[in-house]
Amino acid sequence: MLRRSLVLACAALAAGTHRALAQAAAFVPLFNGRDLSGWDRIGDANWRVEDGAIVSDRGSGMLVSQASYGDFVLRAEFYADTATNSGIFIRCTNPTTINAANAYEVNIWDERPEPKYGTGAIVDIAAVDPMPKAGGRWSNFEITAKGDTLTVVFNGQTTVNGVRDGKHASGRIALQHGAGIRDAAGVPNDRGVIRFRKVEIRTL
Repeated sequence: MLRRSLVLACAALAAGTHRALAQAAAFVPLFNGRDLSGWDRIGDANWRVEDGAIVSDRGSGMLVSQASYGDFVLRAEFYADTATNSGIFIRCTNPTTINAANAYEVNIWDERPEPKYGTGAIVDIAAVDPMPKAGGRWSNFEITAKGDTLTVVFNGQTTVNGVRDGKHASGRIALQHGAGIRDAAGVPNDRGVIRFRKVEIRTL
């Protein structure tokens, strides 16, 4: 009887451990497909939800998660025009003023004047050569941040392979619609749409 009880107890413990691991490994959606719950706006980008996707095509600004994250895998599906200046910022340490100095910017910008930090790069941290293109199609990122190690996979291609940088340990996640290239008078254009139809995270 004692032996049977021990076997049952061990089985229950194993099942509980399996459930806990499965829950820890699950991806959690950051976008519900209906509205912008869980996100804050900064800047004047015209964020809205259309046909189950987060969309912006005018202005310059960020959509910032209300929660902070440290170690994680982030997956996002997005559509960008060729001219779109966008990106996903991770570990944003100042949720009201976000830039490549106080966060890690995983870039989406096929026409960036300095292409080595264009689409698939982490701006000022990890360059890409050659730069892949995102314009005119649905694409996906898988971004892993674990300790001081950062990895980016774009459409199945590793564009940042375990670069080491320890400046930012945790912070918010932000989606960007940028102002794009400035004209001769210094005025930024509003060309380019960005759409995100899936944004999900798994904590590590």
